Amino acid sequence: MINCLIVGLGGFTGAVMRYLMTGIPIVRMDFPYITLLINILGSLLIGIVVAISAKSCIMNDNAMLFLKVGLCGGFTTFSSFALETQELMADGNVIASAAYVILSVSFCVFAVYIGQALVDGVSVMIAIED
Repeated sequence: MINCLIVGLGGFTGAVMRYLMTGIPIVRMDFPYITLLINILGSLLIGIVVAISAKSCIMNDNAMLFLKVGLCGGFTTFSSFALETQELMADGNVIASAAYVILSVSFCVFAVYIGQALVDGVSVMIAIED
């Protein structure tokens, strides 16, 4: 039961963060920039969280549940991504739809890699200082 509460608290936090990001003022264009940004940031964060967890003992199982399943799961927006892709296609914006899918998948996978690489770089610097 405690795990459900931890995930729920993380999910609540992530969902509120996502909601607040929708208030970022951008020039309205026929492209879901905010959702793309949210998914890239969430991918970066999950890469960092997983890499830190693999490299150190500072993250216990509860912290992993809160951050990985709750926060990142509540923050990122795959259902919004799917809906916006379908809406772009329904509006006849096939090129924008394809670009959105390609950019989302490419940038999000790359962001996970960057998150893990950042932690690897910090770990190397810490090891050198010791």
